[in-house]
Amino acid sequence: MMPTTDDAAATAPPASLERAGLDAAACLFHGLSDRNRLIILRHLALGEHRVVDLMAHLGLAQSTVSKHLACLKDCGLVDSRPQGRASLFSLTHPEAVLDLLATAEQLLALTGDAVTLCPNFGTDTLLTDA
Repeated sequence: MMPTTDDAAATAPPASLERAGLDAAACLFHGLSDRNRLIILRHLALGEHRVVDLMAHLGLAQSTVSKHLACLKDCGLVDSRPQGRASLFSLTHPEAVLDLLATAEQLLALTGDAVTLCPNFGTDTLLTDA
């Protein structure tokens, strides 16, 4: 027996909950939308690092690394713990981050990296924003 429209409406989440979930997802993807943050996440997948280690490995300025780590920490993707006068940074959920990045790579492969041609967010936009 096919569900009626009333049955479907009763099982669907309220619009405000759906919107809140989409808002949270948009915030997550916005947090991941910077190339340097993705580089930092990939590097932290190898293990804990200090800011100075990330600077040396990635060739980024201290202010850049610190700014992006703060963003990733605010998003709940990165955590830190004190070690002497420095802090060690690590992924809060390494398996989930690696799964998300692997899934993104699969989707990019399926679309032939078509997103790079997007007039709003494609590589031409990245080059003009740099």
